[in-house]
Amino acid sequence: MREPQFLRLYDTARREVVPFRPGPVVTMYTCGITPDAGPHLGHAATYVTYDVLQRRLRDMGHDTQCVRNVTDVDDDILRRAGELGVHYLDLAAEQLARFDSDMEALGLLPAVYEPRATSAISDILRFIGMVLDAGHAYQAGGGVYFRVATFPRFGEVSHYSREEMLELARQRGGNPDDPNKVDPLDFVLWQPSAPGEPSWESRWGPGRPGWHVECSALALRELGSTIDLHGGGSDLIFPHHECEAAQSEAATGERFVRHWVHVGMVRLGGTKMSKSLGNLVFIGDLLKEWDPAAVRLAIIAHHYRQSWEWEDGLLPAANARLEAWRAAGGAGGTGTGEGDALERVRAALDDDLDTPAALAAIDDAAARGSDVTSAAALLGVA
Repeated sequence: MREPQFLRLYDTARREVVPFRPGPVVTMYTCGITPDAGPHLGHAATYVTYDVLQRRLRDMGHDTQCVRNVTDVDDDILRRAGELGVHYLDLAAEQLARFDSDMEALGLLPAVYEPRATSAISDILRFIGMVLDAGHAYQAGGGVYFRVATFPRFGEVSHYSREEMLELARQRGGNPDDPNKVDPLDFVLWQPSAPGEPSWESRWGPGRPGWHVECSALALRELGSTIDLHGGGSDLIFPHHECEAAQSEAATGERFVRHWVHVGMVRLGGTKMSKSLGNLVFIGDLLKEWDPAAVRLAIIAHHYRQSWEWEDGLLPAANARLEAWRAAGGAGGTGTGEGDALERVRAALDDDLDTPAALAAIDDAAARGSDVTSAAALLGVA
């Protein structure tokens, strides 16, 4: 294996940039989409980040195994399917096909597994049983809830105060006012299905999984009890990832994640892009007008941890950059400076995935007439 000097990444739980030194095989889990609509820029910014990270790890000589789940049963997709008058699994299949097509166009390495939540009901039921048997959950109102009071490390991923957690739970579907909860921060593992919703039999009664439990069950099934790196958008830090860590470690008694990496939000008009607000820029619409490599460049021109604003001028600037790089690569030059550019890109990525610095290094080499093909390829740009 080609050993780098070091690779340093910000760890959300430790709240600092620290060395990331995994073994030869790097296990990664990234929270995937709820396929109720097409993929938007927020999705792309998240998955392109982990794609760049995987490319650098493979460049170092590691094998990467990245699992990205599909949440094909939850409140959002059931609500949307009801609005459209279609079966929720038909909606999921249609939108997942759009997602896979758009991500392939952006040059993403394929996930080693892309499991659906509905493929894991037996695993989810078994996992909930583990949490109950360990004394960290209780039954109430036909459902099963995780009891946060039994897990002293609850809060060590997000470091939010109790008041902040309660407010975020209200905003993000945590329903702290549920009368069945012993503590408003307790969260659902299994819930009764409403009339017309899909339902599966369980020893606690018919129902469906809670939001957080599917990722724990899938991660355990596909990657084992401890993952090298887990990520998603920064809006998943709480409640999703905090709850995921608590229930996973409660079930297995082992550390769930060695390194947490979260991606900042993409804004439009000063507000985070979200389905509820309808202020989305869909990747499929951008690909109708722009080279996919230019869309990718527009995304990685921003550091992954920073939230940033989508503006109309970003794509023309990214396309001009792409043309300059391709002109340098197609000029048949001597390649002078190509090795230097590649090493500068490697050094930038090793410094907490500093893609803006990596782009600047390639810009400099291209301006000198160097072929920058290899340096650009490390960023996933053909």
